[in-house]
Amino acid sequence: MAVIDWIILCCTLLFIVIYGTMKTKGSKNVEEYVLANKQTNWWTVGLSVMATQASAITFLSTPGQAYHDGMGFVQFYFGLPLAMIVICMVFIPVYHRLKVYTAYEFLEKRFDMKTRTLTAVIFLVQRSVGTGLTIYAPAIILSSILNWDLTWITIVIGVLIIFYTYFGGTKALNVTQTQQAFIIMMGMFITFCLIIYKFPDEMTFNNALGVAGANDKMNLLNFSTDPAERYTIWNGLTGGFFLMLAYFGTDQSQVGRYLSGKSIRETQMGLIMNGLLKVPMQFFILLVGVMVFIFFQTNKAPLHFNPVNVSQVENSEYKEEYHQLEKELDYLLDEKKEITLLYTGQLNQGYDNLILEEKMISLNEQEKDLRQQAGNLIKQASPNSDVNDKDYVFIYFILNYLPKGLIGLLLAVIFSAAMSSSASGLYAVASTSAIDLYQSHVKGKSESHYLKATKLSVVFWGIVCIITACFISLFENLIQLVNIIGSIFYGTVLGVFLIAFFIKFVKGKAAFWSALITQISVIIIYNLDIVSYLWLNLVGALMVILLAIVLQLVLGNDNNK
Repeated sequence: MAVIDWIILCCTLLFIVIYGTMKTKGSKNVEEYVLANKQTNWWTVGLSVMATQASAITFLSTPGQAYHDGMGFVQFYFGLPLAMIVICMVFIPVYHRLKVYTAYEFLEKRFDMKTRTLTAVIFLVQRSVGTGLTIYAPAIILSSILNWDLTWITIVIGVLIIFYTYFGGTKALNVTQTQQAFIIMMGMFITFCLIIYKFPDEMTFNNALGVAGANDKMNLLNFSTDPAERYTIWNGLTGGFFLMLAYFGTDQSQVGRYLSGKSIRETQMGLIMNGLLKVPMQFFILLVGVMVFIFFQTNKAPLHFNPVNVSQVENSEYKEEYHQLEKELDYLLDEKKEITLLYTGQLNQGYDNLILEEKMISLNEQEKDLRQQAGNLIKQASPNSDVNDKDYVFIYFILNYLPKGLIGLLLAVIFSAAMSSSASGLYAVASTSAIDLYQSHVKGKSESHYLKATKLSVVFWGIVCIITACFISLFENLIQLVNIIGSIFYGTVLGVFLIAFFIKFVKGKAAFWSALITQISVIIIYNLDIVSYLWLNLVGALMVILLAIVLQLVLGNDNNK
């Protein structure tokens, strides 16, 4: 990286931390620290909600996901707009009327303390792992750039996030996430335009879409009814709906963002804003990844995108075999460039040449085979290595093909997203443990005592999340791992909330035991690999509801709590 890139990156990150801390320091009580005195405008609520979900994983993994598998991942978000409507109509009015600090506080009022505690613990498990992932993602970047130890970089990033979360609270998150959202979208838009600008003269944007379509990268909709299919329109609308309903309606990292809204109307408008913009935003980020794929149809790409893995194989006995594969890839890429440009020329004349299209597809299949062979060599050289390099595709493009200055801006984008989502996740687990586990059981203390307990929780959970991040290795694709973890736990919690809102005759004991049994069952189902992970949200929610109804009928009306 050039000096200008370091200046832009460091200045951006320092501005976010210092500005957020200085503007919001000095919270006097728990309500001000946790809910920002309920003075947040709707657009700040909307941007904060979007920035919380848009982690560094989004901007690292999503383009890589599209590079390898195309636009189909966008189906995952199809249930989000409907989920926003349900939350606005059902969840938000209840939360505001009861004046709760956390979503799980509502469950004690509706059921009992043990149900509140169980759901809070489930949340703490999955969100602490998720927050560890969002800290780990940007650490990958610096590790790749500087060849520094990944563990130490993870620790430094985690400490930085702990710092401004500890001092600023919800106000700091709301203030900084507004700037972060602007930086994120500006950086991605500029990158998209530069990719198009770097295409060969004879390749237009429309032609690029044609080449992408010929390589099955533009298949937005999958109507397959196979439950094992990972992304289809059906599991996006159903499983995705339940996942988004659980995430935005019951996950404290999101609930905490919109509980700080000035009023019910301001909060609802913020979530509607998120519902309208989120799917187009994810579509755009995936499209950036597809354009990176098109860029590498006419430009050199490495045999393997993870530099750490490449270094390991080059220092092993398999070095010569790996270099031979690189030579074969170079020859293949030259041929692929020629065929792609010929195909593009045919498209310019309004003619779809099927012979050239088949040849282009064949060359890409040969390229996949070479990369698979390279992965096998890496595994032989270092059996513990993860050969999946999806998460390194976009960062490789940034570091090697963007101009000086813009590299720093794009890294600032990824770090801004990391800090935003990590701080929200950290703050959520801290406030949940302090309020739902500590304050609810330790009564009669002063406001200053509970405020101190909440801040100490930030430090404690920050350390837990850092430790978690240090032990995470790439699991197929980071963006998928985040969603898999959520799907394992969200369905159970959502089911409890749906019972609380809609099935009034079910009481605390039935809700508690149905949730506990369901959570164990969902973990077993996931490990048996019976269905795509998105269906786990639906399975978990329905299982909780059905079990609770049956248990309540068995227990009878004497079970008041």
